[in-house]
Amino acid sequence: MWASFTWRAALSPGRRTHSALAQLRCILDGELEGIRGAGTWKNERVITSRQGPCIRVDGMSGGILNFCANNYLGLSSHPEVIQAGLQALEEFGAGLSSSRFICGTQSIHKNLEAKIARFHQREDAILYPSCFDANAGLFEALLTPEDAVLSDELNHASIIDGIRLCKAHKYRYRHLDMADLEAKLKEAQKHRLRLVATDGAFSMDGDIAPLQEICRLAAKYGALVFVDECHATGFLGPTGRGTDELLGVMDQVTIINSTLGKALSGASGGYTTGPEPLVSLLRQRSRPYLFSNSLPPAVVGCASKALDLLMESNAIVQSMAAKTHRFRSKMQAAGFTISGTDHPICPVMLGDARLSSQMADDMLKKGIFVIGFSYPVVPKGKARIRVQISAVHSEEDIDRCVEAFVEVGRLRGALP
Repeated sequence: MWASFTWRAALSPGRRTHSALAQLRCILDGELEGIRGAGTWKNERVITSRQGPCIRVDGMSGGILNFCANNYLGLSSHPEVIQAGLQALEEFGAGLSSSRFICGTQSIHKNLEAKIARFHQREDAILYPSCFDANAGLFEALLTPEDAVLSDELNHASIIDGIRLCKAHKYRYRHLDMADLEAKLKEAQKHRLRLVATDGAFSMDGDIAPLQEICRLAAKYGALVFVDECHATGFLGPTGRGTDELLGVMDQVTIINSTLGKALSGASGGYTTGPEPLVSLLRQRSRPYLFSNSLPPAVVGCASKALDLLMESNAIVQSMAAKTHRFRSKMQAAGFTISGTDHPICPVMLGDARLSSQMADDMLKKGIFVIGFSYPVVPKGKARIRVQISAVHSEEDIDRCVEAFVEVGRLRGALP
């Protein structure tokens, strides 16, 4: 009788649940310890001020120069952008409590979509909660098992994940390798549609896709071209339209996905812009669009004002090139290896994950906010500190950042 009771107690749902939870904790503890042991643990520093070139950080005294935000144009705390957000909040409320197709579409959403399409010189546009969602929603809705998608091997994780969701045949070509892309395009001729997918500017390396050659190959082999412009919209090209404007192929790129969460005020949101029938299809079938809440009115208001400011003047855009060149040239003269070319993303290549983390911590002590990147964000052995230049950084800010890098680099043995 007692043995029977013990046996039943051991198999009770409560005990089995506790055992499963203990097993889960053991597995997770092992995973987390492995991350710490590899020197790739990512701490989240707490900012106690607005985003900007100079910020305040919890536990640090005084102002800290921020060199790792996607705030390329400095619009995250622009007074006109903030005022536009407040006005939208007052007029249209805090949120919609609905997805777009139910009761979540306001006039400001439609107006912003039309403005995005005009900005990119495309037929139509559709908003998403983020560009990650835009990438997650595009490929599955557009491509079928009859089609093929050809993706650069270093595309952003959101493109990779979006492609994984679709049933198309998948080809991966070597990074920026046009000979390999052409070989893959030849192999993919048997499929109905062929879509070449690439980042316009690669966020971890600061290099730019050779869109002229990609578009030439796409035309030769009857393919469409998709470009993710998250790290280009607003500041690359003469008027900030992106890499397709920079390289003169705006009329040859079929689909653009980009973000409102970086140069265009930095709040949140993403979008797809391209042919009107494609956008209409996405409104019917794109799961992140159909099953997510609408963008909050304040976010829409901020992004709309940011686009207004950008379309009124390209002065902010023009200031970026000189500041980027100043940082890159001074760092290279000091002996650092800087990846990419002529992009405000300036990866300081260090190789060792622990070194990149230690140097980033040392930089903070010197009043410079930067972050070390290591596996799995970048490949093993290619750890780096990614520096990002903003239009609102002064020349003095840039020089101070370089000086701190030199001091810390010598301290840690990264420089002689």
